[in-house]
Amino acid sequence: MAATFARRVWATALLIGLIALGQVPPAHAAGGWPLSGAVVRGFDPPEVAWGSGHRGIDVAGQPGDVIVAPRDGVVTYAQTLAGRAVLVLDHGDTRTTLEPVTATVPVGQRVKQGDPLGVLDAGHQPCPAPACLHWGLKRGDTYLDPLPGTQEAPLLLPDSAAEAVGRRVRERAEAAQALPALTPDALLAGQGALGRPADARLGSRFGPRFHPIFHEWRLHAGIDLSNACGTPLSAAADGRVSHMGFDSSGGWRLILDHGRVNGVNLQTVYLHAQGYRVRVGDQVTRGQQVGTMGSTGWSTGCHLHFSVKANGRQVDPLPWLG
Repeated sequence: MAATFARRVWATALLIGLIALGQVPPAHAAGGWPLSGAVVRGFDPPEVAWGSGHRGIDVAGQPGDVIVAPRDGVVTYAQTLAGRAVLVLDHGDTRTTLEPVTATVPVGQRVKQGDPLGVLDAGHQPCPAPACLHWGLKRGDTYLDPLPGTQEAPLLLPDSAAEAVGRRVRERAEAAQALPALTPDALLAGQGALGRPADARLGSRFGPRFHPIFHEWRLHAGIDLSNACGTPLSAAADGRVSHMGFDSSGGWRLILDHGRVNGVNLQTVYLHAQGYRVRVGDQVTRGQQVGTMGSTGWSTGCHLHFSVKANGRQVDPLPWLG
């Protein structure tokens, strides 16, 4: 029992390391998605059945995009409901709801994962894209997070996974040490250069902490800011979106490149969001909302992990915040 649990933990850790090094595609490229696109609103189920919340996720797309089956199943509903074209796919233990989707398959049709089901319609609101797919998942009366991997057991890997993870961690540490050192003047120049990325309370600080997976002291390369899921996330300074994507450890990850700030090349990194409202290449301004706080990836509650890179090195974000 203990050995199985240990292998599962190391398996997940290995996947985190591989994804970070670009060896494993992000979740949206791995299959199991009805539409390839950015999540613009995350899963935020209500505390009570009749309460407010978001009982699924919204994925950005274009009108006419082909929607495919996220899992094997049987089409049990495909018609207009309350002015929206709704398609329901029954998987036996769970059922998927997709809207607004004009079905191209009949009720009763059995489909495999990846089979076309219909086309995306415009009209789902609010939506920052030309069209958005609302993707829901239920087991009985319970709403589930439909993101691939959130309902699955961890993958079992051989015992050699631990050695592979350790080797890759050492390689990353060596690469970081090769970066030029920051001078005291450069660090002082950045003080107060950034705005607060969220209205939230400070949790874990920058510095060493006992790692919950590797069971050793390692650098917590950022700060944790906690508030309710859905809390707006703001650009800490003017800049450009250089990365937006999903990985198992950081969940929905955003990187903003701010260019040279007080003589230092500066980047800010946002992790664990519900979703983002910006895309790679977008220009952002200080204080502009870029997304919403969430608990995706390796997270135990709604918060933002916020980190700052100065000349490629991780630095304590607190002195940089005005």
